[in-house]
Parts: sequence; structure tokens; C-alpha cells
Amino acid sequence: MRNVIYAINISLDGCCDHAKMIADEEILEYHARPLRESDLLVFGRKTFQLMVPYWPDVAKDESATKADKEFARTFDAINKIVFSRTLDRAESKNTRIVRGNLREEFLKLKQEKGKDILVGGVEIPSQLVELGLIDEFRILVQPIIVGEGRRLFDHVRRPERLHLKLVESKTLKSGFVALHYVKP
Repeated sequence: MRNVIYAINISLDGCCDHAKMIADEEILEYHARPLRESDLLVFGRKTFQLMVPYWPDVAKDESATKADKEFARTFDAINKIVFSRTLDRAESKNTRIVRGNLREEFLKLKQEKGKDILVGGVEIPSQLVELGLIDEFRILVQPIIVGEGRRLFDHVRRPERLHLKLVESKTLKSGFVALHYVKP
């Protein structure tokens, strides 16, 4: 069975607004690793539209840094699913839109042959947390206090606590802390 991995950046005060985050070479390499270990990326419409066309354009930009290009090319090459009721079409190769039931779709995806499934954004992952369908959490805590914005898991409602096991923590040169949790 394939693992569902949720990866996200947050600020020290729990903000997960991508517009307020920092991305340097080390961060891009950190996030490229789970991309290379996966063969499917899943987003909601809002996150998808933040990532595409941005990263596919960077992949073609000869003036982009080496780290940006490597991450962008890895991102661009992977298959993507966008859960959306409003998006008419995806302006990206290897991307399909799914309008079906999130739980049913993910149960099917987990049973398919393949590598891990990487999930990004906030809405879809929050719903998957409520459904108990995320197997791993890779959270990168940035040493900044934003003071405003959307908070991670702000609206998640679960019938019981979700206990996780820390399997790795790493302090990056930049002071960011990478946390890797799994469901026991």
C-alpha cells in the first residue's frame, strides 16, 4: 500500500501562508527529496494554482538558480491530481482534475501500484487528517514569526487525538527545523 505524505512549511507561530515563507537552496533540496520518492502530487485548486504555472515556468527559465531549476524540473515531471469542483481544466501536463469523493479517491490511490503520494496545501490535507488518511507528516518550521495568516490544522476536527511518532528531526544550516512524523 502506498503512503500518503503531507509536506509543508510553517512559521514558528504556525502560519502556513506560502506568500510569507522563505525558499533558499537548502529548503528546495529538502522538499525535492520527498518529490523524488513520490510519483504523485495531490493538491486542492488554490495550492495548484500557486504552484502551476510558477514551477513549470522556472523549469524553463535559463536564468533561474541551479536549485530552483532542479526543484522545478522534479516538480514539473511528477504526475499531479487536483481536487476541485470549480477548475475547468489544468494548464499543466501530467495533471488531472478529480471531482469525486476525497475519501474514496484516496483509498483507491493508496491501493494502486506506485511510489508514495505527496500532498500539499492546507484544505485537502486538513480533510485527509480528519479522515485519518495521512501516513507521514514532514513539517519544515521556519525561524520566523509572521503574526498573521492561516494556521496549520486550524479547522481540523477529529473524534480523537492523532498521536504521531517522531522519526527524524534535523536542524538545517539556515535555522529551519525539519520534523518527520509517522502514524505508529
